[in-house]
Amino acid sequence: MAKSSRLSKRKEREVFGDPDRGPVLSIRFALALVLVLGGIAWILYYYFGIRPTDGFGSIGSDGKVRQPGGPSFLADLEAKNYLIGFIAFFLGLMISAHPKTPLGRGRGVVVGMLACFIIGLIWICIFYIFLTGDDPKNIPIMSDLGQKNLFVGIAFMAVGFAFATRWE
Repeated sequence: MAKSSRLSKRKEREVFGDPDRGPVLSIRFALALVLVLGGIAWILYYYFGIRPTDGFGSIGSDGKVRQPGGPSFLADLEAKNYLIGFIAFFLGLMISAHPKTPLGRGRGVVVGMLACFIIGLIWICIFYIFLTGDDPKNIPIMSDLGQKNLFVGIAFMAVGFAFATRWE
């Protein structure tokens, strides 16, 4: 009687990942993706769909105060929509630092850590270079946040430290 090889059974088990590292697709990874993409979508929808083009309280060419678009409960939150979006985004990144996700093990930890550190540094540098001083530029989302851009940059770096704790 012919003996079946272990290799064929192993290939059957590793449909979406390496058995030593764990599956690529997991509930935790799916939740992290939903939170990251949902946070980005929330911020973009608020900026382009709800927020008046010149900000809240701006007066249009007809002399009337511009009204926000979209659902009224989102318009009532005003700048808190950025907080909601960034919290969802950073929470998703923190969840993706777990070893059961692809970013939480192996090279993914280094990629996530360095990316968060560099993005945080660039975010703060862009804020200081372009949004402070005598002639501030109009950079979408960043110009609405003002000094809160520092919190966003530091939050990126904090998530980078969360990835750093997983580095072996």
